[in-house]
Amino acid sequence: MTEVKKILVLKDYLILLRFSDDSEKIIDFRPFIGKGITSELLDYKNFKKVKIEPGGGIAWDNGFDFCPNFLIELPSHNTKKMENSNRHIVKQKKRKKSTIV
Repeated sequence: MTEVKKILVLKDYLILLRFSDDSEKIIDFRPFIGKGITSELLDYKNFKKVKIEPGGGIAWDNGFDFCPNFLIELPSHNTKKMENSNRHIVKQKKRKKSTIV
């Protein structure tokens, strides 16, 4: 069975997951939070408290959890769009520096 071995909480309710088969994916958790017991996870301080469970899934202190089999089947977040927007920011910074100099 595949298990989550590493988690890294990113901005905008994204989490990078590394699985026991060395695959990685970034998952957008916004569609899963905001109602019922998950409403408290909209507070980013609470969202960042995600942990890996003994069975290889992930969970928060309020009991909300995901099994690894479900997580591995979820689609990866579009990281290419994020990379392109970050590239744009870097280009802007370079332009500003050259303008100032």
